Amino acid sequence: MPATPSASATPPTPGVELAALLADRELGLRALTGAGDPATATAPAVAVHAVHASEMADPSPYLLGGELLLTAGAQLEADADAYVARLVAAGAAALGFGVAPVYEEVPPELAAACARHGLPLLEVPPRTPFTAVARTVWRLMAEARTRELRRVTEAQQSLAAAAARPDPVPALLRRLAATLGGHATLLPAGHDPGRDAGPEAGRDAGQGPGQGPGQGQGQGPGQGQGQAGARQAGRELPAEAAGALAALLTRVGAPGGPATATDAAAGWQLTAYPLGGEGQVLGVAVPDRTPGDHAITAIAAVLLTLLTTHRPAGTEAGALTRLLLGGSPAEALGPGPWHVVHARGTGDPQALAAALGTVLVDARGEEVRLLAEREPGPLPGWRLGVSAPAGPGALAGAEAQARRALRRAEAARAPLARHTEGGLDALLDPAEALTHARELLAPLAPEQVRTLRAWLAHHGSWDRTAAALGVHRNTVRQRVARCTALLGRDLDDPDTRMEMWFALRTLDRQDNSPVT
Repeated sequence: MPATPSASATPPTPGVELAALLADRELGLRALTGAGDPATATAPAVAVHAVHASEMADPSPYLLGGELLLTAGAQLEADADAYVARLVAAGAAALGFGVAPVYEEVPPELAAACARHGLPLLEVPPRTPFTAVARTVWRLMAEARTRELRRVTEAQQSLAAAAARPDPVPALLRRLAATLGGHATLLPAGHDPGRDAGPEAGRDAGQGPGQGPGQGQGQGPGQGQGQAGARQAGRELPAEAAGALAALLTRVGAPGGPATATDAAAGWQLTAYPLGGEGQVLGVAVPDRTPGDHAITAIAAVLLTLLTTHRPAGTEAGALTRLLLGGSPAEALGPGPWHVVHARGTGDPQALAAALGTVLVDARGEEVRLLAEREPGPLPGWRLGVSAPAGPGALAGAEAQARRALRRAEAARAPLARHTEGGLDALLDPAEALTHARELLAPLAPEQVRTLRAWLAHHGSWDRTAAALGVHRNTVRQRVARCTALLGRDLDDPDTRMEMWFALRTLDRQDNSPVT
């Protein structure tokens, strides 16, 4: 998978802590759970991502998770415990109970049920309309997003400035660690991170064993692989966290390793990213992960890839010269095998070429075309079509394969598609197809999978799906809407429907049960 995470991704909107709502005096909210005495109760550390008002006896089918549910208890059941249990199962973040006009105070049995199930309960005074609570949540979320976007923008500027220094790699690691308020490690290719797992190993982002503060840092771009050990910067990690980060670096840096890997140890959040496809790995550790951290680390990863990835320009430039002077591709290039890559995305084509370890790139058209000896993997920010391995004399056919593969990737909204001989069933490895199907449909419960299968089999017909399942058509609508929310995909899109149908077929073949 990728050389780097996408640097263009914007941070998701942060949630609003309940404490921030309680601090708003105009709202006058009061927390009834979180401490023994309601008069001094404080809000638990829970983030609210949406507000939903409902007087239904069971609003849980209409919740997506993370909501502050507001109610005046107009249809509150006698069994408050069952009511609260359903809200918790639906993922509600908290319950806000409006005092008046139905109840003069929050029912004690409701407060007791919330305490038993761990659902934060807020009292909304009569003077505060539910709309005011919702507007406050949206305002606080917008302010938090603006702060994160400003933080990412400022971080991008400071990281770019660090990359322009005479010692770019150590300076970039120090700036990344300082911006995140944590720790950063750059592991060279083929290096055992266990040797650097100690708290003082490689300190100051570039000091190897026996080096002083001024040694090992006078390297220009592309010369960062000569260190004896991992370069580290930032805060010192506890031994447990350092060991866990070393394990992540080993896992990601191994051939065929994952695109990213995360872990948590000793109160630290750990993440590792491969750089440039040459075995180098960037590891970061932060005490508290914020929405903008991924985007900031992505920017640093792109810059580190450009600074450290080996680019054999001399070999490819010589091949191009021979070809221009009348040679054939077979004479100009090495025996290969070569991979033709067609790419479409919003990133820098030169950065893409650096990640693939080649300088043979044509970025003049709508699609970026590349020729690489190393087999590409998926790269965030790019959609790739990759040909089958080909010799220099078969590059024309390989380019047609890459073009068709890119079309398949775009149709399936996949980050990468490879040329595969055969029909539709041969386009994907069965094990990979099964893994993808399970991951794609993992958010759905069995009943939701059954509903989605029937709905797709009946071409989106609410009535025929309801008849097949023996339920009301509104139930089908609610379930499909819930599937849409859980999957985060537009089920009205024919490409999405096709992908879901193939995933369901793959699971059904595994279970030896036909799709109906």
